[in-house]
Amino acid sequence: MARQIVSTKDAPGAIGAYSQAVKCGPTVYLSGQIPLDPVTMEVVSDDPRDQVVQVFKNLKAVCEAAGGGFEDVVKLNVFLPDLAHFPIVNEVMAEHFDEPYPARAAIGVAALPKGVAVEVEGIMHIDK
Repeated sequence: MARQIVSTKDAPGAIGAYSQAVKCGPTVYLSGQIPLDPVTMEVVSDDPRDQVVQVFKNLKAVCEAAGGGFEDVVKLNVFLPDLAHFPIVNEVMAEHFDEPYPARAAIGVAALPKGVAVEVEGIMHIDK
């Protein structure tokens, strides 16, 4: 199966040696998104909730560029330097996803790029 690189200007461009997403057949591997504004490439806010909201906006843009949406996401990995922000992730996720929710892991990390409060990566399966 050939790999297809997914890219959109509606999400931040890569700040390293990676693609926004890679599609292989019906499976799309979504690279981690941090709360960068796709136009300015700056962190949107110091507020953790604002950051989580931006991360899900960025992920949605990449999902749509790949031909899917949040309803096609089967797995998310959430990276948090401060696990006390996990309830915020739950709130924002419930605003963007309908049940049944995707599988998910929350991982406490020492730090994230640009000192942000959250990064989320995922896997999407498009069966349309």
